[in-house]
Amino acid sequence: MEKHNILIVEDIPANIEILVTALSTDYDLTIATNGLDALRSVAHKAPDLILLDVVMPGIDGFEVCAQLKANTATRDIPVIFVTANNSNQDVVRGIELGAYYYLTKPIDVGTMRAVITTALNERAMRSALRQEVRRFSSTLLLLNRGQFELQTMEEAHDLAVLLSSACPNPETRVFGLQELMINAIEHGNLDISYDEKSRLNELGQWQQEVDRRLMLEENRNKWVEIHFERTPAEIRFLIRDQGRGFDWQPFMKLDPQRLFDSHGRGIALAGMVSFDQIEYRGLGNEVLAIIETV
Repeated sequence: MEKHNILIVEDIPANIEILVTALSTDYDLTIATNGLDALRSVAHKAPDLILLDVVMPGIDGFEVCAQLKANTATRDIPVIFVTANNSNQDVVRGIELGAYYYLTKPIDVGTMRAVITTALNERAMRSALRQEVRRFSSTLLLLNRGQFELQTMEEAHDLAVLLSSACPNPETRVFGLQELMINAIEHGNLDISYDEKSRLNELGQWQQEVDRRLMLEENRNKWVEIHFERTPAEIRFLIRDQGRGFDWQPFMKLDPQRLFDSHGRGIALAGMVSFDQIEYRGLGNEVLAIIETV
């Protein structure tokens, strides 16, 4: 099987040696020692993932990331910052620029490899989602109103593809829709707490636990309802689960305390990227997401 290509952008030889030693067996590696060389390398051949230092000669890593994310040809390449800059302000800035993750030096090789694997898998998933969205987009623009019910992650995936196709810029909307639906299933109907999901992700058992809880008698008749409505000015999604609700307020913004966790950024990113407005109601088992069309 062909190896993924990773671009390492780092100006200190000792750090380059550490990264090459850790990754060269499983990945094809390209090295750039400053920001301009990194941008030239990407323009010549787009890598599958970029490990990017922040402090470098010339333009810094933040500017490199900003330029990559502003370019439609390169914005989907996962960028993982690998840097000694670990202030909360720098971490939040990196994530807000569109970086997938922010690793701080000294690097834990096991953590880095796990993050790289997850980022590459997620990129493949997003690419497949986009292809599915394109299949529906020409006809679903005719949809003005609909009500749907789902229980499983697979149904959330399929419905997110379908409904995003009824929106302008569907490839941007699909990820936010899927995130809100999955949140309604796992944290709503199945009552998987934040800490439980962290532990399940570490063990690689999240999907197994979701499947197990879906089969429990107490959950077999729980549904997530999705109401879709198009008005002259906006598109509205109302998503309601049958769970006990959750404390949603901390998740509306990127929190530096959670940026190194394996999850917990989806709602904030959905609000930043996929929707113009997200409003949780009551106990948190109902959310209204709005796309403005005028």
